[in-house]
Amino acid sequence: MFLWIIASFMLLSCAPAGVREYKLDVVAEYPHDVESYTQGLFFQDGQLYESTGLHGKSTFRKVDLTTGEALVKIDFNEKYFIEGSVMFKDNLYVLTWETRTAFVYDANTLEFKASWKYPREGWGITTDGKQLIASDGSSMLYFMDESFKVERKVIVKHEDRPVRWLNELEYINGKIWANVYTTDEIIIINPKDGRVEGVIDCRGLLPDSLRSVDTDVLNGIAYDPQTKKIYLTGKNWPKLYEIRLIEKK
Repeated sequence: MFLWIIASFMLLSCAPAGVREYKLDVVAEYPHDVESYTQGLFFQDGQLYESTGLHGKSTFRKVDLTTGEALVKIDFNEKYFIEGSVMFKDNLYVLTWETRTAFVYDANTLEFKASWKYPREGWGITTDGKQLIASDGSSMLYFMDESFKVERKVIVKHEDRPVRWLNELEYINGKIWANVYTTDEIIIINPKDGRVEGVIDCRGLLPDSLRSVDTDVLNGIAYDPQTKKIYLTGKNWPKLYEIRLIEKK
């Protein structure tokens, strides 16, 4: 997925009553590998993991938060464009984009177990601890079991309008956070009905002084349940940020 996809609309300019608007406060910043075209980002048992995309550059990594260095790295064949990733039960699931393949690894050892057919384009994926929750670039979220069988679907709507280009996902305190591809916004979604309950303005998170010709869009949300901390980054960004939300008045 590249920048030629244009986001359908900006949400901050039309947030209805009842939809909370937030800005960011940066608590801390950490190094992030500028070669990482971030597609998935999550914590498991206090450890940071990341999946990165692009043909010929796709990886899955166990990452040292303080240095940004890969402690373990899995490289993929150049025909695969890696997307979101998540650990659920005993498995690590790594999605691909157009090839509709999911790679399955042992969540503890990261040893390869199998490659499965995935029923749609892979974009983002997360879990609420009971189901897998995935996006496909549309306004739909899919709630699936560990075999990818869809148990239910919801259309994400903002004031009755579907929100397209849902990308990287994270489940935080009973809500789904989603990057809206090509925008500087993250939306907070009620998983029961798909209603947008909050819009996070991330403009200016990565300052212009740290941007290069290779810097791409905001993408990557990770929540560490052990510390209750939230982290954001982007594709080929040099920084990963610990943030907190401040509600706009």
